[in-house]
Amino acid sequence: METSFNTMMRIVSGKRLFGDDCDVNDVEKAKEFKGIIKELVILAGVNNRGDFLPFVRWFDFDNLEKKLKGIGKRTDAFLQELIEEHRAGKNNGNTMIDHLLAQQQSQPEQYTDQIIKGLSLSLLLAGTDTSALTLEWTMANLLNHPEVIKKAKNEIDTYVGPNRLVEESDMSKLSYIQCIVYETLRLHPAAPIWSPHLSSEDCTVGKYNLPKDTIVLVNAWAAHMDPKMWSDPTHFKPERFENESEVNRLLSFGLGRRACPGSNLAQRTVGLSVALLLQCFEWKRIGKEEIDMSEGTGITISRKNPLEAMCQLRQSSAIKDMY
Repeated sequence: METSFNTMMRIVSGKRLFGDDCDVNDVEKAKEFKGIIKELVILAGVNNRGDFLPFVRWFDFDNLEKKLKGIGKRTDAFLQELIEEHRAGKNNGNTMIDHLLAQQQSQPEQYTDQIIKGLSLSLLLAGTDTSALTLEWTMANLLNHPEVIKKAKNEIDTYVGPNRLVEESDMSKLSYIQCIVYETLRLHPAAPIWSPHLSSEDCTVGKYNLPKDTIVLVNAWAAHMDPKMWSDPTHFKPERFENESEVNRLLSFGLGRRACPGSNLAQRTVGLSVALLLQCFEWKRIGKEEIDMSEGTGITISRKNPLEAMCQLRQSSAIKDMY
């Protein structure tokens, strides 16, 4: 999660909160906010009896409302501190907060601190947990399929070579790495059910007539596991995406105007991370048994048990130059 959190924080505030050269105070704040994200994801996936029996909300038997209010206060304090740092000129730069504060000078009613905090939270929540989960699922799938690792390494060695590390500009040539990411997104979409949509008018979707203002939930996981759409859908087969037209059937990031705006960033981040992990290390399972692929609970599809693996530095000049 640290890698994806750093990426999103650099966009939002220009800060890098994890790493050897980071300020100790920033690291402590980052650990706290990472904990907040985990709590939010878990609570968002909990069944709330008050959703079905509204009068139950008065009693808050499960303390859900109390927990959410507590998380809200901690989140607000973290984000407000970021804004105040930029407002005081401590972190001048080309960041999202800087641009929004500049707009606040001319349009204070449209760009309030509350709006800036909301936009920042949306980016940090959507871009941190989901990318981290996808990377973890990708490595779990690879550890269970060493032949895929071998093929991916051969691609990296062919198009990048041993003398330098993979860069973002190389990803267009590493098509098999991208196929691995696509197949992971198919098997383990970070958000298995899309956020609710509302029909703006009477319409027909497939064989269903939807009256105006109908709430629609799309089950991306079920669509990705449909044997009518995918051959052998439960098996990990990156080769299925060597035909680029298959990518258009993925629903991991939504479709149309309401699709996730961060899909390209997420795919580039995960793809580059996977390529670097395979280029720099030899990977093996801890035991002979296959990695357990059981899923956890929550609004996103996390692993039931954290991934554990063995890795060893590969022998190449690019890696030696790092040490």
